[in-house]
Amino acid sequence: MKNLLITLALLTTGCASTSSVSSLQHTESPVKYTNTMAIIEAAAEHAPYAVSGVYTLKIVATGKQGEFVYLNTEDDYRDPRAVTVALHPKVLSRLKSKFEESPQAFFVNKSIEVTGKAKRTKIRFFANGKPTDKYYYQTHIRVMDASQIKIVG
Repeated sequence: MKNLLITLALLTTGCASTSSVSSLQHTESPVKYTNTMAIIEAAAEHAPYAVSGVYTLKIVATGKQGEFVYLNTEDDYRDPRAVTVALHPKVLSRLKSKFEESPQAFFVNKSIEVTGKAKRTKIRFFANGKPTDKYYYQTHIRVMDASQIKIVG
């Protein structure tokens, strides 16, 4: 009985002193990032959680897969130095109206400021339609609302 009470006391104390990383992120104000490597490092350090921030990025290439449009900071989106802004399909028409051009064409060679969360994302390789055990990581910032993006240059 004595051992049970000690175990319960230790478990209760341990639970009372812990806090979740994600709950801390909701109370902190976003950090400003202007360096892609700092964004990538912060996302990797906080994985699997996302890092809230205001990110300044130079977009050099775009891509589309399915209904998503991707804005990339490197010509090759698989480059480990790349940060990718993932535009949710529901914001594409709003961005096209706002900038009078498709996002794939408009954002190339522009500097943008994105408010959101950077997250390290695992990308799996597929063979014959099935996932393999090979993968790599990308850093994504998902945009769900057009107000998350501003042109800064």
